Amino acid sequence: MPLLPEQQQALDYARKRGTEAPAETIRSRVAATYAELEALIEALPAGVAREHRETSLWSIQEVVDHLIESERPGIEQLAQLLAGRDVDAAIPASLQSANPLALDWSELRHELHRIHQELLSLLATATDDVPLTARAAVEMVVKCAQPDGSLAPVSWREHVDWKAYSVLLLHAHNRQHIAQVQRILSAPPAQE
Repeated sequence: MPLLPEQQQALDYARKRGTEAPAETIRSRVAATYAELEALIEALPAGVAREHRETSLWSIQEVVDHLIESERPGIEQLAQLLAGRDVDAAIPASLQSANPLALDWSELRHELHRIHQELLSLLATATDDVPLTARAAVEMVVKCAQPDGSLAPVSWREHVDWKAYSVLLLHAHNRQHIAQVQRILSAPPAQE
């Protein structure tokens, strides 16, 4: 089945901003994205982080929990790719812990920072000399235009090299959730 235009755009992004990009550029983008996200959530009180608002199905705390649950296995996957080993299992797209709202907000922020530091440490070891032959399965999700003009998420699996993996899972995924957190903060709290 041929790819939809939005799917092809996502793959072109992964190729141009990942596979074909210098390792240093990827590292810089990921580090800047992590710093922006952590600054955005750092001063938020726990009560605000747990609020549900009309602009999102998830609260900010649930978004952060999702990033932790998604990126924790990403540490091992990126390490495998950099070591030249394929990764067969894709990280599920909507991964969350069993009860994200029961977790301590301060501990969640600390854990996200710790995971980010581990991923940045791995990227610090990567150079343009690291082969791009090892592939990781990635669950791609993009919103695609439907015949009625609405947008609906479309998911599929792709196998990508370590550079595309870094751009998709570490950079673009976090950028999407930065935008989500900003939308949540711009909306009034949901009525009880």
